[in-house]
Amino acid sequence: MTPAVHDRALSLASGELPAYLYDLAALRTHAAAVRSALPEGVELYYAAKANPEPEILAALGPYVDGYEVSSGGELAHVAKAVPGRPLAFGGPGKTPDEVTAALEQGVERFHVESLYELRMLGELARRAGRRVAVLARVNLALSDASLAGSSLAMGGRPTPFGMDPDQALEVVRALTDGTYPHLELRGVHAHLASGLEAPEQLAVAEAIVAWATGLGVPVAEVNVGGGMHVDYADPHRRFDWAAYGEGLARLTAAHPELTLRIEPGRALTAYCGWYATEVLDVKRSHGEEFGVVRGGTHHLRTPATKGHDQPCAVLKVDGWPHPWPRPVAQDEHVTLAGQLCTPKDVLARRVPAAGLRAGDRVVFALAGAYAWNISHHDFLMHPRPGFHFLDAGPEATVTSEP
Repeated sequence: MTPAVHDRALSLASGELPAYLYDLAALRTHAAAVRSALPEGVELYYAAKANPEPEILAALGPYVDGYEVSSGGELAHVAKAVPGRPLAFGGPGKTPDEVTAALEQGVERFHVESLYELRMLGELARRAGRRVAVLARVNLALSDASLAGSSLAMGGRPTPFGMDPDQALEVVRALTDGTYPHLELRGVHAHLASGLEAPEQLAVAEAIVAWATGLGVPVAEVNVGGGMHVDYADPHRRFDWAAYGEGLARLTAAHPELTLRIEPGRALTAYCGWYATEVLDVKRSHGEEFGVVRGGTHHLRTPATKGHDQPCAVLKVDGWPHPWPRPVAQDEHVTLAGQLCTPKDVLARRVPAAGLRAGDRVVFALAGAYAWNISHHDFLMHPRPGFHFLDAGPEATVTSEP
């Protein structure tokens, strides 16, 4: 927890909680370190789906080469938040209206996920009088060793993402035989797994580059995706960007004709966000103690989605404003649950929290990605959280509503 987040979590009134606290200075520091670890010839695009808050997108601006969007809504949102920046349009299930909007918006790179998308894009680009670049998304088979430790594998198995290699070859042929004069084969895209460490990520990148350079036709770009590991069990341990950058440098040296691109999302922004709330009640049930907090997984869906315990810290609050007795935990470990009427509304199990009291604050870390934006906000119709963007710059704090 950064000092700015610690102080803000304690200074907010009860009625201002829960709240998302984003430390933009910490985000910039981390993004700058990632950028400096990458060699020349490697582009960095931010996958906006991880956290599309405008302040986050803008803070990343100096450190990224562009943004990847995966829907018409993301396209419009990101184009407004960071106007004029390069966009790549990916994701399965693109609609004709979305593709048309992307063409009108000036998007120059499309990740084509199927033969159907190729045909649709070819016709819509013809109507728009635009010539655009295409990266064929391929679903390559990978060895089990390459996927060891992956939290989410999308390569070499049935998925709605990308094309089998033989289908991708058909797309490549159609892009190089004059069938689609308004489309240019720029290269290959493959996002095959998430949650990999640097050695596994490099092995995946090498496999993608080997396939792309073996097509028999020139390709200028190879997008090896994102999916860098974020360790929710140990928030202090981070992906080895230095080792990854060194490996990518060897890969680019071996293929100087290629531009490599990576598309991290979670690994850029997870560390800059915290979800701050307060304990409403402490109670015992069948021998286990629970702390019920304001909010819950309808605000912070990540632990329920990933099946983990969200890392957190307890901030003690000495004052108690009510005339009734203050509940206090008797055990050393407390399970932290939210306000929803479901036993699945658990944020963290058996947290070391001896003496936890109603009124204490709890701050959940690693809430800067796939948190608020993937949550089922309106279940039970509780109030939405506040959003605070903390900045070490001249304008110390920006606060906005969701």
